[in-house]
Amino acid sequence: MIEGIWGWSGAASAAALLFAGAPAQGAAVQSDACSLVSAARSGGLLSVPFRTVDGRIYVEARVDGKGPLTFAVDTGASGIGRADASLVQRLGLPVHGSGETSDGVATAKVDTVRLASLDLGGFVRRDLEVITRDYSSRMAAEARFDGIIGREFFADGLLVIDYPARTLTFTRGPGLTRGGAGVLGYDRAFRVPVAIGDTMAEGNLDTGANVAFVLPQSLFDRVGGGPVEAAGAGRLTNTSVETGRATVHGPFRIGAAMLSDVEVRVSAKYPELLVGAHALQHFALLIDQRTQSIALCPAAAG
Repeated sequence: MIEGIWGWSGAASAAALLFAGAPAQGAAVQSDACSLVSAARSGGLLSVPFRTVDGRIYVEARVDGKGPLTFAVDTGASGIGRADASLVQRLGLPVHGSGETSDGVATAKVDTVRLASLDLGGFVRRDLEVITRDYSSRMAAEARFDGIIGREFFADGLLVIDYPARTLTFTRGPGLTRGGAGVLGYDRAFRVPVAIGDTMAEGNLDTGANVAFVLPQSLFDRVGGGPVEAAGAGRLTNTSVETGRATVHGPFRIGAAMLSDVEVRVSAKYPELLVGAHALQHFALLIDQRTQSIALCPAAAG
């Protein structure tokens, strides 16, 4: 989550990718789920291109009719979105209220501002109260943004983030069926079952995190551990944590998607398994908050 940035630099981790085989009956159901990738694009409320910087997703949007502006799409960010302090100053937006935000380790007080409208690809949400703080001044120039679009912007439909096609689509049409083959249900956004070898864990799918996986030290030890080299501090929004770097064979399995021989980060301070952009970027990610369901589809889907 950019509301909890993992501030490591460098290219995406190398990983061997597989798409898990399934019985013929299950494969047909999974195909139906993955057919939504193209179906949503042809009949959706919006379909926009995106670019990535270190795995993170960037789109063009408009605020109060002004733009185009650069927004990051972050499934790790709660609420409708965020406005960077630079955008608030540029648009002359007054502070409207206050709130509290957490990066998973520490909390902080924040101000809020009100947006008359946030327009993504012609799809508009109106009268929004969003958190504001200085995100971009500490980021590299190519990674800076004017704001963040959070998960609740897409709460009443199916969001399709097609990484291979670099296309983001949103529709209120047919969506994922919870319990279908290859479809993962969740109770807390967006925590889904992840198998690491024979070990089961719950992983937080976070498009705003520029890593493949972050493993708490206790989980790393459970899956067999191994040599760890120092990787410096992982920078979160409100704090930072010391980390190590290691390779885990796995395989990591999330629904029907599998990755093996993955470079991961290990932290004694981070509280949960994080599944970041460097793992997700090989697939089309489908999120349907109406049924609290997620699916990962291979590049050839649709």
